[in-house]
Amino acid sequence: WARTAPRTRAEILRKAFDLVTERAEDFALLMTLEMGKPLAEARGEVTYGAEFLRWFAEETVRDYGRYLTTPEGKNKILVQHKPVGPCLLITPWNFPLAMATRKVAPAIAAGCTMVLKPAKLTPLTAQYFAQTMLDAGLPAGVLNVVASSSASGISGPLLKDSRLRKVSFTGSTPVGKRLMADAAQNVLRTSMELGGNAPFIVFEDADLDAAVEGAMAAKMRNMGEACTA
Repeated sequence: WARTAPRTRAEILRKAFDLVTERAEDFALLMTLEMGKPLAEARGEVTYGAEFLRWFAEETVRDYGRYLTTPEGKNKILVQHKPVGPCLLITPWNFPLAMATRKVAPAIAAGCTMVLKPAKLTPLTAQYFAQTMLDAGLPAGVLNVVASSSASGISGPLLKDSRLRKVSFTGSTPVGKRLMADAAQNVLRTSMELGGNAPFIVFEDADLDAAVEGAMAAKMRNMGEACTA
């Protein structure tokens, strides 16, 4: 997969964007049935999640390196970007499609293979997304979905595998700390989106109507199950 031409990877991502958009109602209904968000918000997540596919489709062929002169002027430096290798991508249950596309799309664009570990409460959206990627032309084996009711039962052995090169996790800070500690054993690259943004402070001179509107948008979206809540 790493040797696949960037243009080929870009076209697959673009096709995936088109397919997710075409299957918006199926994705939205599945997410509503699976994790309970209102159908209107599920439709919004499909739009939000699909955009990661389109964005990285366009960025795939622009992964430029650098060619520059050293400070002393006697040598040249060539910087070339290469895929890091197999990635473990762990997603939360509150945005089961968007958090998957947000992690999978850049890995595909970079030429990495992946193991996607969805939250135990929302495995079906990840499975449907993986099938959609296959339908878009992604070769079998590039994206692998491993669902389980035991997160540590999956992540533990995978983090110890010498073939793994990177782990990306979106979730709680305590779990992120444990994953980073485990990742340190093999000096894995890590991308962590941990915790949330809880305080909402309204000062005396604030526009209360605007504050209420902002609070509803920031704190009550997605049934209040969001990092901004």
